[in-house]
Amino acid sequence: MPADHTILSTVETPRVLLDYDRLVANIRWMQQIADTHGVALRPHIKTHKCLEIARLQMEAGAVGITAAKTEEALKFMADGIRSVTLAHPLVSAVKIDRLLTAARTHGTELRFIVDSMTGIQAMATAARRHQTTLHLFLKIDVGLHRCGVREEDPRLLPLVRRIEEDPSLRFVGLLSHAGHAYGAKDREGVRAVAREECAILNRVRQRLEEAGIRVAEVSVGSTPTAIASDAYEGITEMRPGNYVFLDRMPLGLGLIDRSQIALSVLAMVVSANDEYLIIDAGSKVLSSDLGPHGMQGIEGYGVAYPVADFDSGKNGLTVVRLSEEHGFLRRNGFDLPVGSLVRILPNHACVVANLADHYLVLGKEATPVQWPVVARALVR
Repeated sequence: MPADHTILSTVETPRVLLDYDRLVANIRWMQQIADTHGVALRPHIKTHKCLEIARLQMEAGAVGITAAKTEEALKFMADGIRSVTLAHPLVSAVKIDRLLTAARTHGTELRFIVDSMTGIQAMATAARRHQTTLHLFLKIDVGLHRCGVREEDPRLLPLVRRIEEDPSLRFVGLLSHAGHAYGAKDREGVRAVAREECAILNRVRQRLEEAGIRVAEVSVGSTPTAIASDAYEGITEMRPGNYVFLDRMPLGLGLIDRSQIALSVLAMVVSANDEYLIIDAGSKVLSSDLGPHGMQGIEGYGVAYPVADFDSGKNGLTVVRLSEEHGFLRRNGFDLPVGSLVRILPNHACVVANLADHYLVLGKEATPVQWPVVARALVR
C-alpha cells in the first residue's frame, strides 16, 4: 500500500524502507516461477540478510537458503533454517569447522561448492575430522569468469572423480551463477545468457554421465535469468536473491516494472545551491555501486522522488554524485525546499541492505515496524 506521508515525516533520515506488500508479492512471484518450471527455489539471502524475510521465503515454499559467507550461514542456521548451500568456495579449515560444528548442533543439512583440488582436499580433511560425509557441488563457469571450472577445462573430470573416490565426500551435482547477465542490454539478451547457461550445464552433465558419474542436481542462480529464462531442461534448482527487493538493475534491463521495487531509501534535502539539491544520504547509505558485471545504461547512483511522487514516478531527480554523508541531486529546473523528504530507488539493493542495521517496514501493520539486518557486514 502507498506509504502514509505523515508517517514518513516522523522518520529520521536516512532510512532504508521496505514496502511489505511488494516484498511479499515478489516472494510469491519467484516461488510461482520456480513451481511453474518444476524446479526447487533456494533463495540467496546475501541480498536481504534478514531472518524475517527468510522466514517468508520458506513459508512460500523455498527448500532452503543459499548463503555467501560462513557467518551469514551461521545466523540463519541458528534461527532454524535446516538446509543451506554455501555458494562460495571454502578452503579454510577454520570456516569449514565452524559450519560443521553448527550443523551438528542445529541439525542442518550443509551443501558446499568446490572448483579446485585444494578445496576438495580441505573438505575431505574436515569430513574425516568431524566423522561425517560432506555434500559437494562442482562450480561451473558459464561466462562470468569469476569462480568455477569451464566446460572445456581438462581438470573437470579429475575433480569430480576425486570427489567420487573419497568415501567422506558425496558429489551432488553442478552449480553455476550467470552474473554476467547483468551486462546484457535487454530481456532478450538476458534470456540468451540463460539459454547458454542451461546448454553448458547440460553438456557438462552429459559428459559426466557418459563417464559413469551420476549428476543428481543442477543448480542455477541469478535474478535476471530467473525472470527471463525459458530454458529449464535438466535444471533442478535455482538460487536468485535480488528478486525480494529488486532495484534499478532489472528495471533497466526491462525485466520488471518500477511498481515491483520493494526497497527504497528515505532521505532529506539538507542544502541547496545553483546546481544541486544536497541530501543526507551518501555513499555510506547508497553505496557507490554503478551496477555489477558490465551493467549498462544506469546513470548516477539512484533516482530520488519527492515522497508525494514516489508511487507515480514523477519528478525524479538523479543522484549524480556522492560523498560519504551527502548525495547530489541534479536540479534539472525542478526545485525542492530544504527540509523536503525524498525516496530514492537505489542502483543495487543488495549493497544498500548490507549498509543498514534495520529495515523500516511499511504496510505490514498500522505503524512501521523494524526488522533487523542480522547478517549486516558479516563478510567472513
